[in-house]
Amino acid sequence: MKKWLIALAGVLLTFTLAGCGSKTVATTSGGKITESQYYSSMKGTSSGKQVLQQMILNKVLEKDYGDKVSTKQVTKQYNTYKSQYGSSFSTVLTQNGLTTKTFKEQLRSNLLLKEAVKDKVKITDKALKKQWKSYEPEVTVQHILVAKSATADKVLDALKKDSSQANFTKLAKEYSTDTTTKNKGGKLAAFDNTNTSYSSKFLTAAFKLKNGEYTTSAVKTSNGYEIIRMIKNPGKGKMSDHTAELKKQIWDNDMSDSTVLQNVVSKVLKGGNVSIKDSDLKDILSSYLSTSSSSSSN
Repeated sequence: MKKWLIALAGVLLTFTLAGCGSKTVATTSGGKITESQYYSSMKGTSSGKQVLQQMILNKVLEKDYGDKVSTKQVTKQYNTYKSQYGSSFSTVLTQNGLTTKTFKEQLRSNLLLKEAVKDKVKITDKALKKQWKSYEPEVTVQHILVAKSATADKVLDALKKDSSQANFTKLAKEYSTDTTTKNKGGKLAAFDNTNTSYSSKFLTAAFKLKNGEYTTSAVKTSNGYEIIRMIKNPGKGKMSDHTAELKKQIWDNDMSDSTVLQNVVSKVLKGGNVSIKDSDLKDILSSYLSTSSSSSSN
């Protein structure tokens, strides 16, 4: 199931506040609206304050981590979402008030924030061991999805006689109701423990399988009855062999943890030498600058 493009952790819409000047923004039969009038009105709203907060954060993040986020990285992430949504991508952008330019700006902001998380969050041995418990390496499986238990039993009987990949492929083409994969023998794209596309029952059953093994009883999910065969499972191995992957998963989790992000943004802003010149906005960063707790993944 497709989800909205991205959960931009703590990253707000990217607007540009008009400068405080006398230039006319709009004219009406009742008079004109100047930049200064527009600015005064905007700064009194919650959305206007959020925009300024984001602009300040982006400035500091860009200075501290700009050299760590390349245009190539942004483009790669953009193309991933574009590919996911296909022909409806432009429509989805429009519906969410975004253009190619503003969406790429949001992607960059998010990547910059992630660099800050990697820099400011200390990953402890305890955190690594905790993540290791749920860690599973990337595996490749093929599956057969059917609507009825009786059909699943028929497929399983055939697999008892021949559980080879060739026969599983043949059975998938004949019985599977998954029209996206049945003609490919039910083969799915590789996935690991961070996958959110499949049910926990499906993932648990899949990760237990060794190469060439299949689920000898069907896995009941909301989609129907699943029969899964392992094509490639490299094995979990030792924790020390997967430190980089574990850290990446922890940082990804941190990007959706509001408490962690609050602490990280606080540290970034405190180190950014921010000075608010407008007295009406002097407390705009108080919720961040007053945060004193340290960031760490435990």
